[in-house]
Amino acid sequence: MFRMSIWRKSSYSSNSSNCVEIGHGVGIRDSKAPATHLPVSGEAWSTFLRDVTRVTEQ
Repeated sequence: MFRMSIWRKSSYSSNSSNCVEIGHGVGIRDSKAPATHLPVSGEAWSTFLRDVTRVTEQ
């Protein structure tokens, strides 16, 4: 089954095509190579965000 996803990039990227994009329920990809992506589970993504937030708050 093929799953479509809306890919989003950081608002800090503005109009640059040199960024990482996030696809809800799919994973992450390089905007310069959108045909491939790295699958990331929801749990792994939540852990990543929690850890990044903790580091930036220190």
